Amino acid sequence: MAGAIGAAAIATSLPDMPAVFLLPLVFLVGGMCGAIWGGIAGWLKARLSVNEILSTVMLNQIAIQLYLFLIRGPLIDPKEVSYGTGVPQTALIPEQIWLSRLIPGTRLHSGLIFALVLAVLVYVFLWRTSIGYRMRAVGAGPEAARYAGIKVEWYLVLAMALAGGMAGLAGVVEVTGVHHRALEGISAGYGFSGIVAALFGRLHPLGTIPAAVLFGALLLGADMMQRAVNIPAAMIMVIQGLVVLFVVSSDYFQSNTGSLARLKAKVFREKGDKEGGES
Repeated sequence: MAGAIGAAAIATSLPDMPAVFLLPLVFLVGGMCGAIWGGIAGWLKARLSVNEILSTVMLNQIAIQLYLFLIRGPLIDPKEVSYGTGVPQTALIPEQIWLSRLIPGTRLHSGLIFALVLAVLVYVFLWRTSIGYRMRAVGAGPEAARYAGIKVEWYLVLAMALAGGMAGLAGVVEVTGVHHRALEGISAGYGFSGIVAALFGRLHPLGTIPAAVLFGALLLGADMMQRAVNIPAAMIMVIQGLVVLFVVSSDYFQSNTGSLARLKAKVFREKGDKEGGES
């Protein structure tokens, strides 16, 4: 939301700027808007120990309402006002910064290449730089990282700001590659689908790539599946929920092998008691 509205605002306010300057500026502003919003959650976690899940969910609601206020008020398309229709959306961004289509006649645009490059850069940053190593150390064990002399609070804010910045860039891609404006319902829950894809990819930037392709195909085919074979589109939400359940439970049992052994023993014991009672 923050990245999308930031991109639309800067693009519509500078329509005469050459595309070679405007497009990078749009991505920069959108990424910064997302980074600021994510950094707030990081600061709350670092300074006040506010759970990041709780703070981001609440900040999401604030962002949604602020976004709706802007596209219905200060940033609404002047044509909607003059025509009296009042559709909540901004004016179209300049056509010269629209992302090009990779396959004519489809919605597949060059934002896909941008996302793949970004995933590789994130991998290099986290696994091939000292800052990335410290950030992963803070995520794996904050107290151990603090004992090793790492500034845990600073890296918490940095991690959340970078995550918010990448979410902001996703909003920029939606504006420049798909809708070409900021409008109501632009997100459609993509952030939550991204969380599921990240879990399915084992929280690895490169593993997230095939996971994102898989869940993108599921989301895209949901409506077609409902029309073709009468399977509810909500089944995709069920699949996403099962993925989260299986990934979380598998991590738990891998780290607690004793619990898995006790569960197996209990299941087989109950099965044996049942068979013994029937005989």
